[in-house]
Amino acid sequence: MIRVSHSTTPATVRRLMTIGAAVALVAAALPAAAQTTVWPNKPVRLVVGFAAGGGTDVMARALAHSLTETLGQAVIVENKPGASGNLSASEVTRAAPDGYTFLVAPTSVETANPYLFKSTVLPSRDLTPVMAIGRMQMYVVARPTLPVKDVKELVALAKAQPGKLNYASSGPATPPHLAGELFKQSTGTFITHIPYRGSSPALQDVMGGQADFVFDPGIAFPHIKSGKVKLLGVASDRKSPFFPDAPTYADLGIKNASMDIWFGVWAPNKVPAEIVERLSREITKALATPAIKQRFNNLGAEPAPLETVAFKKLLADEGKTLSALIKDRKISVD
Repeated sequence: MIRVSHSTTPATVRRLMTIGAAVALVAAALPAAAQTTVWPNKPVRLVVGFAAGGGTDVMARALAHSLTETLGQAVIVENKPGASGNLSASEVTRAAPDGYTFLVAPTSVETANPYLFKSTVLPSRDLTPVMAIGRMQMYVVARPTLPVKDVKELVALAKAQPGKLNYASSGPATPPHLAGELFKQSTGTFITHIPYRGSSPALQDVMGGQADFVFDPGIAFPHIKSGKVKLLGVASDRKSPFFPDAPTYADLGIKNASMDIWFGVWAPNKVPAEIVERLSREITKALATPAIKQRFNNLGAEPAPLETVAFKKLLADEGKTLSALIKDRKISVD
């Protein structure tokens, strides 16, 4: 309270009133300022660039359920399918950097899309990596009648009969297609690529004998176990948690062909560091829970948290490999 005596001059009164008004404004603003520092204080969006029910969507929904509990606010998955994730990436780049909109996507949105699509969005420039959340391995799966028992014998057969073998994929420039071209580049083989509209029809034709083999992202598991297809190996240097006895590229001496499908979270640029760090901590804790592990395993995937620095290195290394591959093999989405 400002007290004014009879001896106070009018000028002094005006100064005191000005100071009082300023103090009142600051006091009124303090609750609002304090409130904005509490994150989150409203629902958080996870934008997914693929349709509901797909692998990326299932991972995002599993995280959203867990984060809703730990953050104390609703975490909502919003599907924005199109252009292999580019539409969702564009949506997130336009979002306010306030920590309420994030992108969940495969790493290909940053490491392959810029070399395949004409787009104004460049994730390595326009988005900030938060962390990796999971990965899928791919499996070299063949028709049962193909006369080879592992990937090493497949390479030998392909070299003995150039152009006679073929592999199916889920479509041009998809991870199974890129895995196939990396395999051919690394082994010096000539194998015909047959694109399909999705992994399921590609696998169906391998089971039916219309295609020789496929780089499968995990949907073939029950058919491997039933003998409808033959598992030749893991398209990776790392052992599979689902088929630990299956030979890897490293086991068979095949170099520079390993390719896993990674998934991660990105934020708009300039999101406060403390928000990114809090989200990363909560996601890491969620990925350690049995419920999340089971949801990921049901997709043929596994939780694989990588914090920001390691995630950035993964993106840089993968981008270098895929950009060179796409250029060398003249891969396009046409």
